[in-house]
Amino acid sequence: MASLGVGLHLIRKRGAVRSTAVERRNLLTVCRFSVKTLLDRSCFETIDDSSPEFINFVSILEHVLNHRLKGQTTWFGYESPRSFWDYIKAACGKVPHNCIRSIESMENVRSSRAKGRAWIRVVLMEKRLSEYISSALRDFKTTRRFYEDGAIMLGEEAGLLADTLIGLNTIDFSFCLKGDGLDGSCPAVIDYTPYLKFTQNADSISSDEEEMRTMGSSGSESSTPDKTATAASIFTEQSNLVSKCKRFEQKYRLALEQKGYLEELVRLREAQLSEAVSHNKALQQNLADTHLSHTLEKEQLEYIILELQDQLTVLKNNDLRSRQELTAHLTNQWPSPDALDANAVALDTLLYRKSTGQWDEKSFQSLEQLSADMSLSQTSLEPSHTLSLEARLTGTQWPHQDKEETPSLRGLCGSLTSVASYKSLASLKSSECLASPATEISSPGITPS
Repeated sequence: MASLGVGLHLIRKRGAVRSTAVERRNLLTVCRFSVKTLLDRSCFETIDDSSPEFINFVSILEHVLNHRLKGQTTWFGYESPRSFWDYIKAACGKVPHNCIRSIESMENVRSSRAKGRAWIRVVLMEKRLSEYISSALRDFKTTRRFYEDGAIMLGEEAGLLADTLIGLNTIDFSFCLKGDGLDGSCPAVIDYTPYLKFTQNADSISSDEEEMRTMGSSGSESSTPDKTATAASIFTEQSNLVSKCKRFEQKYRLALEQKGYLEELVRLREAQLSEAVSHNKALQQNLADTHLSHTLEKEQLEYIILELQDQLTVLKNNDLRSRQELTAHLTNQWPSPDALDANAVALDTLLYRKSTGQWDEKSFQSLEQLSADMSLSQTSLEPSHTLSLEARLTGTQWPHQDKEETPSLRGLCGSLTSVASYKSLASLKSSECLASPATEISSPGITPS
């Protein structure tokens, strides 16, 4: 019993595999036939929602996209049926300028099946159905997640199907997205009758011709043999012409289909080439702009560096010149010690002569000149020198008139080291000491400081 059960299971499995393979082959074959039928019909009339060829093609495409599509698992572990729109939404989201959002926002389309049918019509009008299918097939991970083993979308035939759909880009479709064709409650039914064809062999054709001759001869017994032969020959010629016309028509349609496919393929390749060329030009332009901006920035930086170097050089020169001028100014303003000592000795001498009575007009003129010279150097003395000179001058006491003057007091005159003495030189002529050279002036006593 166990072996019998295993055998039945193997038979069922083989039957399921065979039925799946047959279903795949039938769907792909009928899909190719429907594409050819649409191409032939588009040569004579506009394809819209009412065209039976289009309705049949949409039904076939829905069956192809729904073939072995996995169900959606609910919270309770059951699988609910799913439409191919969920797969298209997940796999075609990266297609540039896609229409998924616009279809999702349509008010009259609610169900998932209706959205899928609206998507088919929109991409056919945009002439991008093959592009969407090819993009979805490239996302193999998402395709594997939505479809079971043996599905058409997981097989090698899916790529051939996408190439077959390129021919539909030559057709100008016109649809109304508010019609009854978007009703998601109606299932998609395939009509196989347009694709069923009975092929008659040569023997059958000859037997039919003999039968027609026999029927013609029996029906026209009164006619002469010449007329019978003429009618048979005319019928044969007409049948031959009809068969030839059908063959030529078939060849013409095949050539027209191939021509449309090649034209669409060339147009697609030209569009890709033009896009690549424009992208390349944009990259080259960006590179040139970047190089130009880099060059300009480099030149600006070099100019700024040179300008800063020039400014630094000018500042260094100005600083050096200012230092030199300040040093020279300080050097010129500060009196030398030799000049101070010489002026002080000369003033001491004149004061000593005055005190001893050796005063004359020439000495007075020398005293004025010496006072003028020392007044020039008055401003260059430091305050500490000024204070020390004033202290020494105030500490000096003049002797009384009746005190005897001795030569030993000469060395006690000291040297002029105070600014007070310089200031007093300008007023010596009008003071009590220098009122007149002939006036009798009492000599002050000089005490050592």
